[in-house]
Amino acid sequence: MKQQKQETKRTLKEKATQALGISEADAKLSKSYMSVAFLALLIGGFLGLLQGLERAGLVQMPSWFTYYQVLTAHGLLLVLVLTAFFAIGYFYAGLSHTLGGVLPHVRTMAWIGFWMKIVGFVFAVIPVLMNDATVMFTFYPPMAASPLFYIGLALIVIGVWICAFGAFINVATWRKQNPGKHIPILAFFATGVFVLLFFGSIGVTIEVIMLIFWSAGVMETINVMLSRTLFWSFAHTLVNIWYLTAVSAWYVIVPKIIGGKRFSDTLTRVVVAMLVITNIPGGFHHQIVDPAMGPALKYMHVFMSLSIAFPSLMTAFAMFYVFERTGRAKGGKGLFGWLKKLPWKDVRFLAPFIAMVAFIPAGAGGIAQTTNQLNQVVHNTMWVVGHFHLTVGTSVILTFFGISYWLIPYLSKRVLTPAMNKVGVIQTIIWTVGMFFMAGSMHYVGLLGSPRRTSYTTYGDHAVALGWDPYMILLAIGGTLLIIGVLIQVYAVFHLMFFAPKGQTEFPIAESEEPQEQSPLWTDRWGVIIALMILVIAIGYVVPLTDLIVNAPPGSPPIRTW
Repeated sequence: MKQQKQETKRTLKEKATQALGISEADAKLSKSYMSVAFLALLIGGFLGLLQGLERAGLVQMPSWFTYYQVLTAHGLLLVLVLTAFFAIGYFYAGLSHTLGGVLPHVRTMAWIGFWMKIVGFVFAVIPVLMNDATVMFTFYPPMAASPLFYIGLALIVIGVWICAFGAFINVATWRKQNPGKHIPILAFFATGVFVLLFFGSIGVTIEVIMLIFWSAGVMETINVMLSRTLFWSFAHTLVNIWYLTAVSAWYVIVPKIIGGKRFSDTLTRVVVAMLVITNIPGGFHHQIVDPAMGPALKYMHVFMSLSIAFPSLMTAFAMFYVFERTGRAKGGKGLFGWLKKLPWKDVRFLAPFIAMVAFIPAGAGGIAQTTNQLNQVVHNTMWVVGHFHLTVGTSVILTFFGISYWLIPYLSKRVLTPAMNKVGVIQTIIWTVGMFFMAGSMHYVGLLGSPRRTSYTTYGDHAVALGWDPYMILLAIGGTLLIIGVLIQVYAVFHLMFFAPKGQTEFPIAESEEPQEQSPLWTDRWGVIIALMILVIAIGYVVPLTDLIVNAPPGSPPIRTW
């Protein structure tokens, strides 16, 4: 009887959430995360513009705030703060909507994680501003930052862990109250993202703890190759965490916006499981030129990296199937007539669609970087930076922008007006053109040998280096367009948050073409998925990490090169 009352209470709460929208407490949480994310975009965007202008030789940064300080701060703001705060705000809103609200103690955990990440970022950025942590986003040893920088990074990771375990508790509680039912699909995606965030960051957390003691002088030397390996076990995974966040919107949100249905509930869950299982062991493809690992090990990791292409190809098929089927249902005729029926003037569709298309060349570029022979050509060149801006700066961030045009009004109980939708379309076009110039020029000038990470130089007016200059001007043009896009986007977000007309906005979740109940229950067995993931991680990392520890190369003391 007591259990029936609890289930009735939960059902009524879920129905109220569906009918009335998100609770004020849950909305405040997600809006706070979103506000920090887009403020990070604003500041990080200006820092990116300064980098582009200096790299083109158009400006020179002063001695009190150098190019490399700007590069480090830009990476922290956009790679760590923007993406982490957006993903957590978005998925917690999704958990609230699909699970009937965020549990009060879970909400408290998310707030603790929020402030821990804020404090951690402050700790990390202070030494960057003081030029005591100019080690760039990758913070490789032997270059050493202030211990405060590494303490800040550790606090950020712990804050993310707290949010991840809060999500796990919320999902587990829902499953306990709903035996035999599938986890709602957006909560399923959230579970996958938070599983990767936790397990994928264990290695870098170990590295950061070692770096704290090393930079403080407690440890005289550090194993550089071990540190690099632990870092890339995280950084490679992090990119795919952003990708999985974007994919959740492609599968779940976009079909609803265009008036269609999801292709397959089973396929969607299998794609998430495959991305989680195969993701972490692939970081060695970032270390193809490193000397401490043998060819056989690197080839194994190349295969593991390329295995991520399988769920990506499944996603491409599923999405374009949905687009064509929906377009034809709306009267599209002929081979490509369905394209005309898609809502191109709706920014909620246009932005993620461009993001999907951008992932085609972005994924192809990733294959080039994963392949040993091709990697020798592009490693440590501007090609890599162009690839990063195409994957994250276009495929992921444009999807985030598209999400914001319905999520922010939903959280704020406001509506997206036609005028603001038009602003969003203009912003999307400006961003796309800007990224085309920036990422395109980066890719090409990288093939010509221009190195990444370095500030502007002509290497004594060497003919090869002078040949890079025209492409660097295109890079600066792209950066200028992008900062215009940043300003418009930040304006749109805060307008929708505080000034747009009051009203109810739908949280758009598409139904599956097949009944959800037809999906086999094994697709929801996260214990099995995590066990397989740990097995694959062990296959990829136990032998090399053991070898790097047992047969450790000579350690390095802290070195300051600036």
